[in-house]
Amino acid sequence: MSELALEDLTDFVVQAKAATYVGEGPKSLSYRPASHDLQYHSGPFSYLDSFFGGSDFIGQEVVYFEGKPVWAMNYYGRILEPEQIDDAQVGEILRKALSSLYEEGRFLGGYQHSVGDATYIDLNDGDISEFSGREWILHGETKVYELQYHGGLISD
Repeated sequence: MSELALEDLTDFVVQAKAATYVGEGPKSLSYRPASHDLQYHSGPFSYLDSFFGGSDFIGQEVVYFEGKPVWAMNYYGRILEPEQIDDAQVGEILRKALSSLYEEGRFLGGYQHSVGDATYIDLNDGDISEFSGREWILHGETKVYELQYHGGLISD
């Protein structure tokens, strides 16, 4: 197996995230009943994002390097104020905010982005090797959506 460089892994994770959910890439066949699965491949890397639910959802992203799992992230998100925002609106805000973040070549680090009268905020600790964080959307002063995530490198 070739040596895995963290910079290459970071670049791939950003590419994969931009090409799948944010880029509204094609869904793949579900590997588990009722899951929504998205895949991306480039060179020695493969990516699978598999999640359940809609307005309240849980999922996991896994990166494989030369066929071996090397990195993963788990996440759980939910709409806190369904009378103020629905899952389609959350999806639109997330896609715009995350697209802008990925254009910076990263997916971690403090980030804030406004979309209309909504504000997307992401705060986290750590780096690609081990991290945890949360993102949320404010509508005015009210938190209407929140997601928690954590992940890092996988080794045998």
